[in-house]
Amino acid sequence: MQYVDAGIETAGVVIVGSGFGGLSAAKQLAKSGIDYVLISSTPEHLFQPLLYQVATGVLASEEIAPPIAGILRRHREADVRLGKVVAIDPDRAIVTYEQDGTQHRIRYGSLIAATGASQSYFGRDDFAEKTFSLKTIDDAKLLRAQIQRVFAEAAGADEETRRRLLSFVVVGAGATGVEVAGQLKELAKRYYHQEVSVTLVEGAGEVLPPFGGGLSEYAKKSLTRSGVEVLLGTFVTDIEHGKVTVKDKTGVEHGIAAETVVWSAGVQAGGFAKILAEATGVATDRAGRLLINPDLTVGGYADIYAIGDMTSLNGYPGQSPVAMQEGRHAADIIRRKKPAGTAFKYWDKGSMAVISRFSAVTKLTDKITFRGVLAWFVWLAVHLFYLVGFRNRFAAVASWLVAFIGTGRPGFAEVDKAQRPVGAEERTAA
Repeated sequence: MQYVDAGIETAGVVIVGSGFGGLSAAKQLAKSGIDYVLISSTPEHLFQPLLYQVATGVLASEEIAPPIAGILRRHREADVRLGKVVAIDPDRAIVTYEQDGTQHRIRYGSLIAATGASQSYFGRDDFAEKTFSLKTIDDAKLLRAQIQRVFAEAAGADEETRRRLLSFVVVGAGATGVEVAGQLKELAKRYYHQEVSVTLVEGAGEVLPPFGGGLSEYAKKSLTRSGVEVLLGTFVTDIEHGKVTVKDKTGVEHGIAAETVVWSAGVQAGGFAKILAEATGVATDRAGRLLINPDLTVGGYADIYAIGDMTSLNGYPGQSPVAMQEGRHAADIIRRKKPAGTAFKYWDKGSMAVISRFSAVTKLTDKITFRGVLAWFVWLAVHLFYLVGFRNRFAAVASWLVAFIGTGRPGFAEVDKAQRPVGAEERTAA
């Protein structure tokens, strides 16, 4: 129960962030009937791994971003607040958040920080204004609008203008980059019936570096077969309107035509992570992620936990399964199902990435892997399972059937055939 005392509320637990980690912690606390205040900067819970499908029209935005209030509607323990945390006093255990220009203070018994991370541009912050990222729903909508614009303008343009408009560069060959590159080719071929240029740029020596070996090679070959140009051991040195300049491993620079540049390389923790680091004195890595203790606590404060992408611990990947397990671990200590100080251990259930329709890679262990159609169906099943809410799952299935089995794109308005170049279908079929 919360009460007001001299302008400061009191709460047993405060959770900052409504991503996978924050919601997992909330649901775990509810098992013991523990009241909590959840502060979120957005009213929705975002299923971030599927943002690229919103951007490419496979899914509508509401299918991957259900309201937090709806998710926790059965939690009598939940007190959801919309706002942004702007300060913390760890010695007095007081967190301050801002809502509609008004600041509110809450004294907590325990705090769980789970605010994620934003895009990193490796010291070239000017790239943010020249590229499209995929970290928020607004990011996905902006990229979707750009994709629709270039295809619409290309439909009635001359050949040279069409080639310029339909040139895409994707930076970063992690899961998001690979999925975006593959979907751009699928979108152009099966929906717009146009030829596009898609170049995938990666600084490492292989596609999907965390997978490695045969799966990375399979992903590269699948992308190449679909028409994506894959440049490995290559770094972006400059971006200007219509062109991306890259340098290969031999040091040679050259330009690539790019009307649209999608940036999916690297993450940077900021916002509340920076506030928390400055207030507690905890060290951070080069990406600004908090170097937390093995039990997920921050610095010398046993009542503050940090989880997910805003942290760095034992080299664990910045993926939703890590955040979810960390959220449950922190909650279990708070609800005394685990002793205080218990070290967190990540159970790696595997990784997966979609390359294109009916093509994916799945790695459960170093010895158990899947590729191709089977991996694609495993990917669908897992992502369907983790989508929150029956309505979202039902809508996603319907959209996937239309996009993957048919030729439509539920997230796009229907394209008038008059906008498509004459004979486009015939050229593609040929």
